[in-house]
Amino acid sequence: MRSPGPLPMSIAQVPFTLDSALRRGVSRGRTRAGDLSTPSRGIRIPTKAEIAFLDSCRTLTEVTPNGVISHLTAARIHGLYLPHRFREQQLFDLAKPAGDARPRRKQVHGRELALARDDIVVYAGIPVTTMRRTLLDLAPLLTIDELVDVADQLVCEHHRSFGPPVYPLVPLDALNAYIAGHPGHRGMRKLLKAMELVRVGSDSPPETKLRLMIGRWPLPVFEHNVEIRNAAGIGKVGPDLACEEYKTCAEYDGLHHFSPAQQAKDHDRDYITKALGVAPGAHKQGRYRGR
Repeated sequence: MRSPGPLPMSIAQVPFTLDSALRRGVSRGRTRAGDLSTPSRGIRIPTKAEIAFLDSCRTLTEVTPNGVISHLTAARIHGLYLPHRFREQQLFDLAKPAGDARPRRKQVHGRELALARDDIVVYAGIPVTTMRRTLLDLAPLLTIDELVDVADQLVCEHHRSFGPPVYPLVPLDALNAYIAGHPGHRGMRKLLKAMELVRVGSDSPPETKLRLMIGRWPLPVFEHNVEIRNAAGIGKVGPDLACEEYKTCAEYDGLHHFSPAQQAKDHDRDYITKALGVAPGAHKQGRYRGR
């Protein structure tokens, strides 16, 4: 049996649509060869190719007129924080405008969404819902605390006198205004409760969880973006969380803090913090250490 001829280089290692193959001179017979699989109608995948997530998303939108990647799949594209239970989801969230029939394909969760023009952005050639719209669509799927994790990520901002500045993906005021413009959206009551807990300055979900945990106990208020300065007013330390009233700070130390190099940096951080008259503490992998 004769082996199938080579495919054009542009589609030899990626998912491709039948239309794109025909435009490149590939015969219909070649698209039915045994070295290609059919994950969904109108799409072929070379069986020996290692398929990238974005390539799969791009191909799905190419075969779906007006198709837009949304919900959990959009969150993955944007790199938003998702709970572990969603990180291995096999289905792709693919939406079409309200009034169009929702997409019906293998490996696709078809949705119908009322999207404004500014709810869509093109990322690596893929139409995808914007970060703020994606947060709105995640509201029915996530818990309040999980929504806080994502919203904290969007609004995170640092402008310390030392270190590089960090600019928000979506400014907090703009995010609140956008959400307020969508009353009646599914999950809105939950999302509004989450937004009351959102704060600017959290760099990771563990930092957010630590703040929420402290806030639910009868403890003083701990805040992000508190810069600890020396007597000359020069900023020296920017802890994850700090309580200025009691001159106490809290840090979340993840697994990378157990390396010798990072522990040396943490030791210097704690020494400087204590020398400035602030009591440091660290939350390490589920236990609290205060000094």
